[in-house]
Amino acid sequence: MPSQFQITEQLPLLVDKIVDSYNADERTRHIDREYLPSRREIVEIIHLLLELAYPGYYGRQNLNQHNVRFHVGELLPRVGERLFQQVYHALCHQNRPSDRGQVPCEKHAHRIVVEFLERIPAIREVLAGDVQAAYDGDPAAISTDEVIMAYPGVLAVTVYRFAHELYTMGVPLVPRVMTEWAHTMTGVDIHPGARIGRNFFIDHGTGVVIGETAEIGDNVKIYQGVTLGALSFPKDERGRLIRGHKRHPTVEDNVTIYANAIILGGDTVLRRNSVVGGSVFLTTAIPQDATVTIKTPELRVQKRRQRENGADEFPVPDFQI
Repeated sequence: MPSQFQITEQLPLLVDKIVDSYNADERTRHIDREYLPSRREIVEIIHLLLELAYPGYYGRQNLNQHNVRFHVGELLPRVGERLFQQVYHALCHQNRPSDRGQVPCEKHAHRIVVEFLERIPAIREVLAGDVQAAYDGDPAAISTDEVIMAYPGVLAVTVYRFAHELYTMGVPLVPRVMTEWAHTMTGVDIHPGARIGRNFFIDHGTGVVIGETAEIGDNVKIYQGVTLGALSFPKDERGRLIRGHKRHPTVEDNVTIYANAIILGGDTVLRRNSVVGGSVFLTTAIPQDATVTIKTPELRVQKRRQRENGADEFPVPDFQI
């Protein structure tokens, strides 16, 4: 058994070095500044929102018609208070008030949170369509219960739906933390600024990327590894990125995009009822009712013979299939 670890003598020097590193570069520290949202609190808010979105699946179980009103009545103030604190800090962090005694963000934050809570029934209506799309789009799905409880794509889209509402209301930081938490949990990276229509389904999920200015219509289905990304990043005369520019594709209604397709550029439009095959690399618009695939690659197969002792010999010459 090793002796207990101690750094008593070295501790003051180590502390000085680490603190000096804080002072040397302010980009990676938040000291002597009051306002900043809490990532931990935002994650807790996500869990509460999931409980509101899917009652009986997340959080408290055994809900019934007699206790569900009490449950929601207890849950809503908790969501509202926690969200208010994070929105308030995010707004104040963005505006950087010089007088810490003032609370210029309080009324704005309160108005945003009340409006957000009022939107929850409408968000749930959209989520019901997403859940149904996942069930209808996957023959392996046993029930919508399984879809809600187990599908990473549904979790990512659910968090996105809530985050997008906050994004459209001008809340900084918080929506991005929400969708990046979902990215960490599911492997699906959806920027909260993307605009996504109804009945959206991401099958399998892992590796999907949907950029900030992407626009997606209704009844769209995409598979794992799909990227709706930027082809280039416009810069100003000083070489700085121009933000807010339309950089990501537009996907119209009833489009299917298969695994590992890469679709780039703000001018790239997938018209209605089109299909993009797996592993396609696309930077140009495609017409309505079109199917885009890559040429079937040439495969080579090597057969191996075994020696009398069971070991493999060198392969015989290739042949094509």
